[in-house]
Amino acid sequence: MSIGVFNFIKNMRYSKLFTKFFYNGKLICVEYKKHPKQGTTMKKALSFIAILLISLSAISETDTKTETEIKNQNYDAELAKKVGADDYGMKSYVFVILKSGDNQSTDAEVRNKSFRGHMNNMRRLAEEEKLVLAGPFGKNDKDYRGLFILNVTTIEQAEELLSTDPAISAGYLSYEMTPWYGSAAISEYLEASDKVWKVKP
Repeated sequence: MSIGVFNFIKNMRYSKLFTKFFYNGKLICVEYKKHPKQGTTMKKALSFIAILLISLSAISETDTKTETEIKNQNYDAELAKKVGADDYGMKSYVFVILKSGDNQSTDAEVRNKSFRGHMNNMRRLAEEEKLVLAGPFGKNDKDYRGLFILNVTTIEQAEELLSTDPAISAGYLSYEMTPWYGSAAISEYLEASDKVWKVKP
């Protein structure tokens, strides 16, 4: 909203006060004719203008608040409830970084068995919608192997899930984790992800 108050327009016989207000693109014009007691009239006019300005300012604040609360025309209440979204479409997860563990065994059979169990465990957690995102890192100098985003809200719950991973239990992998706040719709990609692979790892 923009408000402009314009000066007096005077001539020899009388004067008029024109006050122009622009509210939401609409012009309001208020006119006051001179009264014999000009001073009294002027005070009343200015008092009225002050009250009007205060009122319009209050209306403007209300409109601004309303305008900033943008409503999502695509909002799906059923989907939001299904994925556990808050009012912002977000939710809490636990973000896990998998790292190389202390087990440096060269027994290929045991190692392969542990990592096969690791992959099978990931599939199980995904089917239970506890694991919503996972994947390996490329070569790096931080010894990072991969990441999980777990669909739980506490570190304790995440540790319980990770304890079922054979590669972690055998010490081939270790991990770091932290609470993470992200889109509640991440889990919706799982159904599509099962339709795009050709060969199981």
